[in-house]
Amino acid sequence: MRDLSLLQIQMRDYDGYRETRQRLLELRPGQRASWIGYAISWHLLKDYEMALAVIEEFRKTLNPKPYDYEYSELILYQSSILEEACRYQDAINHLQKYEKDIVDKLFLEESRARLYQLLGDTSSSAAVYRKTIEVRQKIYSDVLEQQPRASLPKKLPLTFLTGDMFRDHVDEYLRRSLRKGVPSLFTSLKPLYTDSSKVSMIQQLTTTYYRTLIDKQLFHPEDTIESNEGELEPPTTLLWTQAYLAQHYDYLGDFKQAFHHINEALDATPTLPELQMIKGKIFKHAGNMQLAAQHLDEAQAMDTADRYINCVCAKYMLRNNQVKEAEAMCQNFTREGASAADNLNEMQCMWFQTECAAAYSRRQQWGDALRHCHQVDKHFTEITEDQFDFHTYCLRKFTLRSYVSLLRLEDVLRNHRFYFKAASIAIKIYLHMHSHPVGDETSHGESNPSNLSASELKKLKNKQRKAQKKAAEEKAAAEEAAKRQTTADKNNKASGADADSEVSKKSDELLPSKLERCADPLEQAIRFLVPLQTLCSHKIESHIFAYEIYSRRGKPLLMLKAIKGGYNLHTRDPRFHVCMVKFLIYVRAASNLPDSVKEVLDKEMSSIYNNVTPQSLNNKFLDDNKSSLPHRLAAAQAMYYMDQSCQTAALELACSLDNSLSGITIQNCSEVYASLTKQDFGECSEKMDSYKKSCHQLFPFSSVFSPEPVVEKPSEEVVCNGVNSGHHDPLTQHEQ
Repeated sequence: MRDLSLLQIQMRDYDGYRETRQRLLELRPGQRASWIGYAISWHLLKDYEMALAVIEEFRKTLNPKPYDYEYSELILYQSSILEEACRYQDAINHLQKYEKDIVDKLFLEESRARLYQLLGDTSSSAAVYRKTIEVRQKIYSDVLEQQPRASLPKKLPLTFLTGDMFRDHVDEYLRRSLRKGVPSLFTSLKPLYTDSSKVSMIQQLTTTYYRTLIDKQLFHPEDTIESNEGELEPPTTLLWTQAYLAQHYDYLGDFKQAFHHINEALDATPTLPELQMIKGKIFKHAGNMQLAAQHLDEAQAMDTADRYINCVCAKYMLRNNQVKEAEAMCQNFTREGASAADNLNEMQCMWFQTECAAAYSRRQQWGDALRHCHQVDKHFTEITEDQFDFHTYCLRKFTLRSYVSLLRLEDVLRNHRFYFKAASIAIKIYLHMHSHPVGDETSHGESNPSNLSASELKKLKNKQRKAQKKAAEEKAAAEEAAKRQTTADKNNKASGADADSEVSKKSDELLPSKLERCADPLEQAIRFLVPLQTLCSHKIESHIFAYEIYSRRGKPLLMLKAIKGGYNLHTRDPRFHVCMVKFLIYVRAASNLPDSVKEVLDKEMSSIYNNVTPQSLNNKFLDDNKSSLPHRLAAAQAMYYMDQSCQTAALELACSLDNSLSGITIQNCSEVYASLTKQDFGECSEKMDSYKKSCHQLFPFSSVFSPEPVVEKPSEEVVCNGVNSGHHDPLTQHEQ
């Protein structure tokens, strides 16, 4: 019976779970797990009255001891059920009645304040919150007195102080951290950068430090040696000030100033790994992942025992599509005797796998990318299965509130960002595979080599050679998998077990060659889409993916559902606007829809579109967002989709880089350039070249718009740990 109840709660069969727990209670009424399990079953069914009645009967049988944690947890669990039942006053009375039995006094006061607020009694809520603040102030004062060198008590006031008080406190915090040489100083202050006034004060202080440290080796022009405890600031203070300013200007997008300060710091101390990491991060934000990965590689070579630098270096390599190099980098900290990819898969290292999937996708190695996406999906399935052991553990340990929270977390597990990223990559790949099936990539010209020029024929041969090499690698992998299958079958016959065979079959299912040649890509895309529609409906991407999939399957009602879901988010997302225009055109052009479908479409679309034409819808969208670059791109794409004779107007609209426009960033301009490359506006090579040149002038460090690879010229060579770690000046090429 107990095993049956565990299976029922695992499968979320709450009705069956309640019946089984009731029978267990009847069989073993003396066990507390029987009472608690039965109460939780009613709670999960949202029958709060029965849950409270069962818990109250069980509570009467207990004899609490002083400082009894389990009894305290039971009281707080009752309070949480009352709160869920919207019986806020009863919950307050319950907490007040058993206040002496509750161990966690701070949580008690916070719960009471929250309940008063839910009742609308703001004065009582404020009074309780003041009481909790006083308690925290005492704790804060005690920590500050006992740990005067601790940085956290000094940083916390910066989040709420303003004006001169903020300036004084941040001045003290900056001086102390720069003097100590804290590498994470900028990271700790970055949350303050949402307030422009605080950013301005921080910039004013740090630039003053920088100039005065160069002139006088002091922080401020008015400082003296006597006021500075009789000492000048050490040279490292200037070094960390330069490092902070480099990160500060990098965050603000002023890459020239950022490179200026980080290069000065590297000139003084070229062997400090943190400086190389900062420079790599600046290159990443400036749009050049190749040089970013190069500097992280240099930083890692300076401190090969640092796991964090190793991970960041691997991530940058993956962003630069260097998958094999990233795996070799991770091999330094993975289990010996196994490949880094397999070991990281066993450890469910999902950041690595999502980055690998994105890198393979950019390299158009669809099978390898999908393999990593499916591995991430399996991790979430395994995490869901792993909760099985906690059903008995939590009841035994009496962590009731945490147990209910765990069950609810598992129900929405796939709204995690790792799953969303993996699912997004997989859906995009399956959509591409539906439009361009593997094996049909060759164009008509490629199938007739006699029609190609010498250069085109050379490119075709290189492409065929790469395809043959990839096919050979996949064949070798398939043969290796077959060998493992044969070995596993032999072992199974000898031992009578089939576990290894199951593992081998699962690994065989994730062969890249099979994944990229699936029979129905859209069906596989829907498999990843369903959790997004259920758990990530607040994200516009979920509805865009749904529309793109169902539009290819010709499902007008499901397309309408996606449009309606995105419309209800009240978003002005430019990508969703293109979907709305396409759907309106599709419905107007459809002539063979059943009458029942037409009736539903007419009724629902009238409230969304207000009977406008596609042209009017696009014009209104453009008028409302004419100063935004991403919205202009969407309007231009919709314009060309409606009428291909408007190519010139659409290109002018999308490619404008006027100073009055907002959103002119590397990412947005890269999306415009990618749209031109994919021929969303037809053949426009001349416009694409001119746009690339214009963007190169705006973003000279970005490799996307550079006419040739951006290469740093070494200004000096430094040998560190046997590794050639040359320091270069990235501004040289662009200032000439």
